[in-house]
Amino acid sequence: MASYTVDTVIEAPRDVVYSIFADRENNGDFLPISTRLKSAGTTERQGVGAVHFLGLGPLGVSEQIVDLVPGERIVYKIVAGAPVKRHVGTIAFTDAANGTRVVYTMESEPKLPVPSKVLSLGLKALIGAFVSGARKEAAKRA
Repeated sequence: MASYTVDTVIEAPRDVVYSIFADRENNGDFLPISTRLKSAGTTERQGVGAVHFLGLGPLGVSEQIVDLVPGERIVYKIVAGAPVKRHVGTIAFTDAANGTRVVYTMESEPKLPVPSKVLSLGLKALIGAFVSGARKEAAKRA
């Protein structure tokens, strides 16, 4: 299994930063991929149980929200579209002196034999794209 974590500060209030990451349905507005809600969560549209599609055209992955603590944590897993036995993303939010500390971790266990270092580089690129897009979106909103 490979894992990668980015620990960074986004210069915007926590409620703004959290809302950007939590609104996975509209993340395609600032990411180079499209996003859409496939099925609503059990009690909230984008809450626990919600499944989102992220990809290009018909190619992409489906992620399901498995844990959600508003303003503090989002946990999702890939449920379709990727050759993985297990893939979990965890995004944690805390206050920082000049904004919001975001700790984003992805853990992935592929079905195919992929060297851990190669997989970690892929996870780094995915998290980097998401954090970079969220940072730019936060600057617009803050």
